[in-house]
Amino acid sequence: MKHAPLRGVLFDLDGTLLDTAPDMHAALDRLLLEQGREPLPFADVRNHVSHGSRALVRLGFPDLDEALHEPLKQRYLELYAADLCAGTALFPGIGDLLDELERRGMCAGVVTNKPAWLTDPLLQSLGLTPRLATIISGDTLPHRKPAPEPMWLAAEQAAVDPAQLVYVGDAERDIAAGRAAGMRTLVADWGYIDATEDPNAWLADARLPAPGDFWGWLDGLAEERQCLAS
Repeated sequence: MKHAPLRGVLFDLDGTLLDTAPDMHAALDRLLLEQGREPLPFADVRNHVSHGSRALVRLGFPDLDEALHEPLKQRYLELYAADLCAGTALFPGIGDLLDELERRGMCAGVVTNKPAWLTDPLLQSLGLTPRLATIISGDTLPHRKPAPEPMWLAAEQAAVDPAQLVYVGDAERDIAAGRAAGMRTLVADWGYIDATEDPNAWLADARLPAPGDFWGWLDGLAEERQCLAS
């Protein structure tokens, strides 16, 4: 697929832009204690965070019937919302990446499956909302990732052609959504990727070990375009 020069970057939220695992783990531990169960170690929970509240409740209560998970999920969300930004922060290097994007006149945005009633206050608390050209949450449209519709809406709001955007995420559905929308895609290796997953099978354009590696990848694109033009 031929792409025009890059004009912006879209990020997944949990596990890509923000390290939300401390607060999501804390909410799960509070729920487990309420239900008379032992808390789970952070290391056992971290790489499940990108799969959302339903996956976390399944992790904490694997022996319960599926029908009993819904009320527990709702209680989990209440506990999480009560301390939404106690330990959450930008991943190391993300702040510098956002600064450099702004300096170069490139836009940034978020496309997440997290619902807006959690996404919006979280981004506002961290002062990120004014810096983002678009924020698409899991309930903005009837379809969520891996469907491409949220990606297309983000491109429309940012006034950038999808082919001039790259989507960065830490889950297979992120890469699938970006590819389906006609965007370049990058795997955030610093995110919540379980050892049982194989990001190489997701067919992203590249994998980034750290946010700062973005610029080396972008320089590689420029060199590739120069070679093709010569």
